[in-house]
Amino acid sequence: MNIRKLATILFFTAASLAGSSLLSSAQTILPLYKDSIPNSRPSPDEEKVTTDIEGRPIISKISRPTLTVYLPSPEKATGTAVIICPGGGYWVVAAGHEGADVARRLNESGVAAFVLKYRIPDDHTMVNREIGPLQDAQRAIQLVRENAAGWGIRKNRIGIMGFSAGGHLASTAGTHYTKSYIDNPEHTSLRPDFMILAYPVISFTDSVGYKGCADQILGKMPSPEKIKEYSNEFQVTRHTPPAFLVHAKDDPGVKVENSLVFAAALKKNHVPVEVYLYEKGGHGFGMDNKTSDVKWMDLCISWMEKSGWLKTK
Repeated sequence: MNIRKLATILFFTAASLAGSSLLSSAQTILPLYKDSIPNSRPSPDEEKVTTDIEGRPIISKISRPTLTVYLPSPEKATGTAVIICPGGGYWVVAAGHEGADVARRLNESGVAAFVLKYRIPDDHTMVNREIGPLQDAQRAIQLVRENAAGWGIRKNRIGIMGFSAGGHLASTAGTHYTKSYIDNPEHTSLRPDFMILAYPVISFTDSVGYKGCADQILGKMPSPEKIKEYSNEFQVTRHTPPAFLVHAKDDPGVKVENSLVFAAALKKNHVPVEVYLYEKGGHGFGMDNKTSDVKWMDLCISWMEKSGWLKTK
């Protein structure tokens, strides 16, 4: 056994509960990096967990990223996995209704889920705030793909999912994968196989974008070149992964045009895309838009099935 494989085994063994195996590690929390965290400054761990007005967990000041593993029961497992990026404006991470709850729903459909607690951009904790969350998303894809066999996952069935600002992170991972922002000695593909984007921030342009997210990633006065680089509708190519998008037309914070311009760019490049738009629902409804009887996650699972992601053979 070579040193790299031995180090990987020791890393997961130490992170799992009481030495349990990967296949029994549902809801195990893994540190995202085995060694030092890239692009980080020495700083105290000031992470804080609070709740929103509905009592749902919110995590702030994240500087030590993790990945929480949720595995389906063996009889349901399809071999497909989804990495979930909760929203929070790049200020916080909405770990409950856009994280753990979604993971459990995916497990019901036989999909392994990995909730990413990514770093919050902060000049005190990272050298370059612009790339910190993207590094974490790429590392999550790398980690899941390189250890897929241990979780019963197929390497070519690893998708990424994001809500709001997490949707920006997921779509950035899906459009910026040709450049590795992390060490990648095994040249593992950092391209997600598909994307699921819920009321996503896509654009940082004046007409469409959400300024709060742009400020957090790029600062108060980004250059036009940086705005375009992180406005992901401009980064779509024919190799961009297929996508499912959901948005409410009356979203007051993240305009529905974010999903529309991204879908248009995908169609222009002949990339498969499906979009579901609610008439109402506002922003941040998670899986449950209380203004409608339509459960968009059911539509999403149907899309995954039609696309071949849920085949068991």
